[in-house]
Amino acid sequence: MISTRALQWYAVRVKSNRERVTADSLKGKGLEVFLPEYRSQSMRNAKRSFSLPLFAGYLFCRFDALNRLPILMVPGVVHIVGFGKDPEPVDQEEMSRLFALTECQLELKPHPYPPLGEHIRLQSGPLRGIDGIILAHEREDRLVVSVTLLQRSVAVQIERGWLAPLELEVSTPSI
Repeated sequence: MISTRALQWYAVRVKSNRERVTADSLKGKGLEVFLPEYRSQSMRNAKRSFSLPLFAGYLFCRFDALNRLPILMVPGVVHIVGFGKDPEPVDQEEMSRLFALTECQLELKPHPYPPLGEHIRLQSGPLRGIDGIILAHEREDRLVVSVTLLQRSVAVQIERGWLAPLELEVSTPSI
């Protein structure tokens, strides 16, 4: 029996437009899968909306990296993101932020990976405790949360009153 501690979240690259089908196949094998999505309006019919993956071509799967062959054998899986042949787990804090964003019921949208900006932490509102980068976009404040491994980001509209600067810990060298 594999201990739960060995299970980590990994980004899985999948074939284009096959995210949902591949996620269902992985779930069918008893694996824990996370496919974050957002709602998009149809360009032809403003009343019609549909779900799209937040990270096109990627999904997240929780598994033991030593037992990755069953994941690689699923139709639609291209590879597990990592360095060389070794899969690299997604940072647990980044995964926690993604889970919080998808559960908060605020409107999410994919966002270009940002340059280094002001790091903030939300002190109130539905995302209280989440930290990320604040950007002003078209007179709207947005919190950008990134998945460093994928070099991709997600933006969510927030209210200015929810945020506070993130205190960066500065360590002084001991002499």
